[in-house]
Amino acid sequence: MLRYVQNMGRSFMLPVSVLPAAALLLGIGYAIDPTGWGGESVIAGFFINAGGSILDHLAIIFSVGLAFGMSKDKNGAAAITGLVSFLVVTNLLNAESVALLQGVPPEEVGEAFGVIENNVLIGIVTGLISAALYNRFSETKLPPYLAFFSGRRAVPIIAVFVMLAVTGILYVAWPLLYNLLFNFGEWISGLGAVGAGIYGFFNRLLIPTGLHHALNSVFWFDTVGINDIGNFWASEGEQGITGRYQAGFFPIMMFGLPGAALAMYHTAKTKYKKAAGSVLLATALTAFLTGVTEPMEFSFMFLAPLLYVVHAFLTGLSMFVAALFEWTAGFGFSAGLIDFVLSTQVPIANQPYMLIVQGLVFFVLYYVIFRAIITMLDLKTPGRDASVLAEDGASTVSDDSAPESSSGGKFDDKYSQQADKILIGLGGKENIDTVDYCTTRLRINVHDDSKIDEGQIKTSGAHGVVKPGKNNVQVVVGTEVEHVAEEMKRML
Repeated sequence: MLRYVQNMGRSFMLPVSVLPAAALLLGIGYAIDPTGWGGESVIAGFFINAGGSILDHLAIIFSVGLAFGMSKDKNGAAAITGLVSFLVVTNLLNAESVALLQGVPPEEVGEAFGVIENNVLIGIVTGLISAALYNRFSETKLPPYLAFFSGRRAVPIIAVFVMLAVTGILYVAWPLLYNLLFNFGEWISGLGAVGAGIYGFFNRLLIPTGLHHALNSVFWFDTVGINDIGNFWASEGEQGITGRYQAGFFPIMMFGLPGAALAMYHTAKTKYKKAAGSVLLATALTAFLTGVTEPMEFSFMFLAPLLYVVHAFLTGLSMFVAALFEWTAGFGFSAGLIDFVLSTQVPIANQPYMLIVQGLVFFVLYYVIFRAIITMLDLKTPGRDASVLAEDGASTVSDDSAPESSSGGKFDDKYSQQADKILIGLGGKENIDTVDYCTTRLRINVHDDSKIDEGQIKTSGAHGVVKPGKNNVQVVVGTEVEHVAEEMKRML
């Protein structure tokens, strides 16, 4: 079950990856026409409508993305199945169709059916069912006279009939589930700044397991009525409130973690300081510019768990403070400088530049707290121990060294070298079941987890190794993970 949820979290990243495009388009449009929101400028309206086209169809994007991401071989037929499934369910359960079934005017149909076409939860449900159907029936063999419809072509057809049954279940269950979720959303919103702080704390705490993606979907998308990202970039909702589940991340990612990096650099031993500095500078700059924090977080997550709990607490505190003062900004990808600049152009953003002031305070907090804890407890953060630096700060071998691989060949590419070292550390080709990746991590299933050599894996330059379940391994590579994953797949 844990593996399934983690795979689902990984698959969320495919539909989420399109959000930066929406943010960029909307940011440009709002910058051109900040008062008319596209109504007073044809060019601004062009950009805003283009960005809105993504936000207005997130539900179907999630259905297609999850169907593809959860499929066993990432084939386009799975994505088509997700599309077909979503269309069948939403067209049979929209307000007009339900009104016809019930023999009443559309305006008398319950609110749950009026929002079903744009509800991300429906997209998630149909996407997951579609992936399960694809994994089960994609190798189906039919008699010769129906051979054309065998295999992958059979899956969308099967999905149509399965979705008829699903529609019947949702006809009864959806209004009950919608009301339950709506009340949950109202309860969370009713907690105000405290609710934002609780969310921020658990968001960081769940990162080692990869389950934070599932938590994020509750607050960021339209699953329980909060839809913080969609509403922010559409500039809908209440100014000072919409964006509260995003704003508090900016002070942490742009300032807090760089402050922690500086503390770790200053506490590093003199002979290791240069090597530690190069690693910490790279991860801090990545967090500041893009909001990708895992390379930084994994540099101390397992070496000093207390620091990570402090980091989670400070993230919750930042979310609470930003929500309390109603300083809001939003992101399409993550809370880095690029997204911050774009979000300041969105009309519903409220005093976003105060988040920079808050960030400077958190830079000092992180620096002082991290430095004090590291020195008092003599924690082995990067640069304080030779072996730790080798594990967490190792870089891949330069291209011109071209070392021999485990199979005796030569490599002329740094990603090939890194992939080969990781492959050896995972027990070799014969021990690998599947290889996949998300934003910064390789997600690998192995046959025998006792063959894993974490030390060998970290010599590749990996920032960390996580074992969320038996036979399930995650290797934190960084933002270039896709290239390493593709090399590993090629080697396999």
